[in-house]
Amino acid sequence: MSERTLYEYAVVRLVPRVEREEFVNVGVALYCKKYQYAEFLYHLDTNKLKVLCPDIDIENIEKHLLSFQRICTGDKAYGKIAHLEQAERFRWLTANRSTIIQCSPVHTGMCLSPQETHKELMDKLVL
Repeated sequence: MSERTLYEYAVVRLVPRVEREEFVNVGVALYCKKYQYAEFLYHLDTNKLKVLCPDIDIENIEKHLLSFQRICTGDKAYGKIAHLEQAERFRWLTANRSTIIQCSPVHTGMCLSPQETHKELMDKLVL
């Protein structure tokens, strides 16, 4: 029987107009030390985003989210942050900031499979 292990996650939010503090959940960043898993999954609902901000630049948002994803996985082509250890990258990505892409507080849980748990969190919190 497999043993449950600790994981951490944050919901990634798109805040099209920071001054209004309205946001749409667009992804989940998940880190699990035991399985050396650090991934960011995302999905953009462009219709929902256009309601909040009709002139939003979806292409630019996609580029930022792709960078977030590549840094999370440690793609060395994405700068010095991507060279950090998994835990350090996760902490840097999920730090508080007041930009168009923000993260919820970090939450913890126990899982058997970080991949399956990640998909479940995406289905529950984003899709």
